Amino acid sequence: MTFETIEVVDQKHHLAITLNRPDALNSISPQMMTEIDTVLAGAENRRELCALSISGNGRAFCAGVDLKGAQKRMQGEDAALVNSQFLDNLRQLLLRIEKFPTPVIAAVNGLALAGGLELVLACDLVIACESAKLGDAHANYGLVPGGGSSVRLPRKIGPTRAKQLIYTGEFLPARQLMDWGLVNHVVPDNDLQTGLADLVDTLGKRSPIGLKRMKRMVDDGMEQSPEAALRYELALNAQHALSNDRTEGLAAFNEKRAPNFKGN
Repeated sequence: MTFETIEVVDQKHHLAITLNRPDALNSISPQMMTEIDTVLAGAENRRELCALSISGNGRAFCAGVDLKGAQKRMQGEDAALVNSQFLDNLRQLLLRIEKFPTPVIAAVNGLALAGGLELVLACDLVIACESAKLGDAHANYGLVPGGGSSVRLPRKIGPTRAKQLIYTGEFLPARQLMDWGLVNHVVPDNDLQTGLADLVDTLGKRSPIGLKRMKRMVDDGMEQSPEAALRYELALNAQHALSNDRTEGLAAFNEKRAPNFKGN
């Protein structure tokens, strides 16, 4: 399938989405949201998939929502309703990314601002190049978050640091945000794709169904009490005990060979 605002590379264990509006700093448009949603919908049930990655072409990962489009949406009698619908569509897309069964990696190649930061926050793992900067940025334009940064950011880095980013609108270096717990890895500017490939290769050697269940354990467990989360972990562990990948993993260990996981 051919898209206008994104590029897609589909491999067996890895589905790569690249935002492709470099002249607009990969800002999020309604068409981009529709195209990403189409890709996600077609990949959610893929048994062998171990990683989904999102990156950007050009000098930005994503500069947020297309503000030119936002200005147009705020014109006319139905402006409030139209803008509300756009933000609800964005909310649903980011929630779909967050709940995507397979681990999602953000590969941040430059600026990730406002909605771009909210896109990063919906991902499981973040790898960034040394020159990348991330920030909420809504305050710089008299805006307030509408894609989840007021909710996800405090849960990632704590409320005090989240308020600093949200209130000031400042952009911070990826390395500082790695210290804060938002970014997992920082690599030299020219090594981002190599670093991403290494991370994907590591995940590709793991059990796809195991990765899916571990993601559910962590994410769903965060919304439960510790006692309920421990019971949930045991319930998913019991399901996993019946999987072929678990049997294969133990057999490979005993036979001193690399496992051949199938995702079931």
